[in-house]
Amino acid sequence: METKLDPLVTERAFFSALLSGNIDSLDSILADDFLMVDLLSGSEITKPMLLAAVGSSQVKFEAIDPVESKTRIYSCDTAVVVGRTEMRFRAGESSFSFSSRYTHVFVLNDGGWQLASAQGTQIR
Repeated sequence: METKLDPLVTERAFFSALLSGNIDSLDSILADDFLMVDLLSGSEITKPMLLAAVGSSQVKFEAIDPVESKTRIYSCDTAVVVGRTEMRFRAGESSFSFSSRYTHVFVLNDGGWQLASAQGTQIR
């Protein structure tokens, strides 16, 4: 049974919010100090930057298919999820499709998990 205390529920909600472009959901899922390392360039993307990119459709996710994931929970308030996805997205006029392995770090805030950090590596 899935509960709000399962970080994989938040993980799936994150992917769903990216796919739908739901900024309100994305805003509540991301910790205020969220930081993502960009899969393509290695640059740092903050919460406001990601919300702006998705909200303006500068970045549009077309498919995110989680293939596998493994969760480890530490000290009851931190979880690390390592997984693999197949994804397609557009950034500006460019289209991308690839496999990636990712690491997501979740923290427990106000009784629910929030995504604090994300990094992906392209699998060639």
